[in-house]
Amino acid sequence: MEIPASLVKQLRDQTGAGMMECKAALQEANGNLEEAVTILRKRGLAQASKKSGRATGEGLIGSYIHAGGKIGVLVELNCESDFVARTEDFQALLKEIALQVAAASPTWVRREDVPADVLERERSVYRAQVEASGKPANVIDKIVEGKLESFYEQHVLLDQPSIRDPKTKVHQLVQAAIAKLGENISVARFVRFKVGGE
Repeated sequence: MEIPASLVKQLRDQTGAGMMECKAALQEANGNLEEAVTILRKRGLAQASKKSGRATGEGLIGSYIHAGGKIGVLVELNCESDFVARTEDFQALLKEIALQVAAASPTWVRREDVPADVLERERSVYRAQVEASGKPANVIDKIVEGKLESFYEQHVLLDQPSIRDPKTKVHQLVQAAIAKLGENISVARFVRFKVGGE
């Protein structure tokens, strides 16, 4: 099937993928634009997972001061090259993450950052809450794990639902940027200040 150049351009504008990748995806999707977007996203996320082990020695520090000056955030977002750090997409992601930290007030960047003693304390509290209900042990374990997932969603930045689209988690925003920009991207750290402390 011959794919018109205008359709290839439309897909490229929509996804940021290369011309040849767009043309191949459209051919695979028999000219269906939505299906081609899905194909590109699947390929991009597969490539993004391959890139996740690569070193991120460049990047930017972004800031956000909430209206009224009562909340301020600093975020360090890293990537592989200075070139990518200067792109609009990278800077938009940095701003989005700073807004997320200001609005949702996470405590840690990733699950691995949560101290073991904090996890143990949370587990024991959840277990005590559920054991009082008299449910069987295997059910209790599942309920405790479910409550831990909720704990991660509340306190871990990358596990939080995006403030703009609750169906999308912050780590998915980062993965989408990796797929689009072609480099590994990682949130190194953040700090959130609130007047009067929290």
